[in-house]
Amino acid sequence: MEILNRYAIIVAGGSGTRMNSSVPKQFLKVAGKPILMHTIEKFIETDPQTTIVLVLPLQEIATWKSLVKKHQFKHQVQIAEGGRSRFASVKNGLKVIEEEEALVAIHDGVRPCISPETIERSYEHAAIYGSAITSVPLKDSIRLIKEKNSNEAVDRSMYRLIQTPQTFKLSLIRDSYQTTELPHFTDDASVAEHASNRIHLIEGSYLNLKITTPDDLVIAECLLSY
Repeated sequence: MEILNRYAIIVAGGSGTRMNSSVPKQFLKVAGKPILMHTIEKFIETDPQTTIVLVLPLQEIATWKSLVKKHQFKHQVQIAEGGRSRFASVKNGLKVIEEEEALVAIHDGVRPCISPETIERSYEHAAIYGSAITSVPLKDSIRLIKEKNSNEAVDRSMYRLIQTPQTFKLSLIRDSYQTTELPHFTDDASVAEHASNRIHLIEGSYLNLKITTPDDLVIAECLLSY
């Protein structure tokens, strides 16, 4: 099998709205440093040769550079300017990569508890299948909301919760993003699927939480301080 270089596009365009914070959530401090730094370190820990592409809103780039200096963050990253949507931001991140073929993991900047094992698995499976989408089974029962205020139970084993990283061969995901953004593009897998690519799921972890609310911050603090 051809050995391909590895990239990680870290998308960090969130706000602090649901955190009741004026600080964008990717810059909030957890276990001694900004969330975003923990996230980047997980990819470097997995493979120090990984090239990190950090996608940030234009107005937050100076803040990031200030935090790098403050925390003496040693890891080099390439910065891409974010767009008006996640779709546009990822597309901008892909433009930074100049190689014809590589492996690229696309990951939420506010998922700092991702394990090296999951990251490695995603690259390995993407090299074989073209895509590797991190997912976990549902724990709770679910119901389908129907018309006229009715609802019904559905088989939860037929569904998966989707996480990141979502990892691809570069040519596959780059070609997939050569399309017009559509409302149902909620993640990279939906973009790849729209381009008629088969989606390969891999096992994730319930600990790979996306920090969205103050409760998530408490959990992440525990996990990252362990």
